[in-house]
Amino acid sequence: MRWRGERESSNVEDRRGASGGRGLSIGRGGVGLGTIVIAFLAAWLFGINPMTVLSLLTGGGDLGVSTTQTAPQTQPGQKPQDEGGQFASVVLASTEDTWQKIFQQAGARYTPPTLVLFSGRTSSACGLGDAAAGPFYCPGDRKVYVDLSFFQLLHQRFGAAGDTAQAYVIAHEVGHHVQNLIGTMDKVQGMRSRVGQSQYNQLSVLLELQADCYAGIWAHHSQQSRQWLEPGDVEEAMRAAAAVGDDNIQRRTQGTVVPDAFTHGTSQQRMQWFSRGFESGSVQACDTFAGR
Repeated sequence: MRWRGERESSNVEDRRGASGGRGLSIGRGGVGLGTIVIAFLAAWLFGINPMTVLSLLTGGGDLGVSTTQTAPQTQPGQKPQDEGGQFASVVLASTEDTWQKIFQQAGARYTPPTLVLFSGRTSSACGLGDAAAGPFYCPGDRKVYVDLSFFQLLHQRFGAAGDTAQAYVIAHEVGHHVQNLIGTMDKVQGMRSRVGQSQYNQLSVLLELQADCYAGIWAHHSQQSRQWLEPGDVEEAMRAAAAVGDDNIQRRTQGTVVPDAFTHGTSQQRMQWFSRGFESGSVQACDTFAGR
């Protein structure tokens, strides 16, 4: 991506280096890619069944750990000074431009999320965010939380390298923010107490696939306005989407695939929906819930 020199967002909180508190937390209530990554790490480090961890992270259990914590004092709008932070800020700015235009065309107003850059742990309205859980979106405070070290994990453990792969992750989390604004997230959450765990997992998959499609919409419109994607960049994003597919994670960690336990979608599904968003640039093309 030719991102240098592009506008940086002012909706950034750089908490890196601030104390994030102590204790274990899973960011309950947040939505993002990290729920499957932490399961992979648990299996890799401790020999724990990753599906057990996934169940805990998605509401099927309780770790019995609580933390009380005050958010570190930060200055929203202060621009990051390092390259990684600047890149994330540029990507966030491009999502703002994309979704502001789309909402405006629909006669609505887009309120962008805040991107919180942190290291280690940080507090959120969804609980204590931990770097091991990866990036997540918290609907309670409308913020996207990213520890940039996650991108090293994405590269080293999942083979998904490149700046466009990283941009896909941020755009995916912003996709959850869009779902929150238009009410999709509330509708899915409202079904939690009315359906079984397997059915709720299926709804979670549709929510995640739609966020992938929205990330594709971002890629479509940002490329039209900036022409910053280079040959191979879209493939980078597709590899990142495939790397965090449920079937890929399960196969690598436990040797078998359990479709009923999927919460994010298969590698093929994730690539397919990102591609659909990229090719169409249309929100209407991203209705993963059609037919349910």
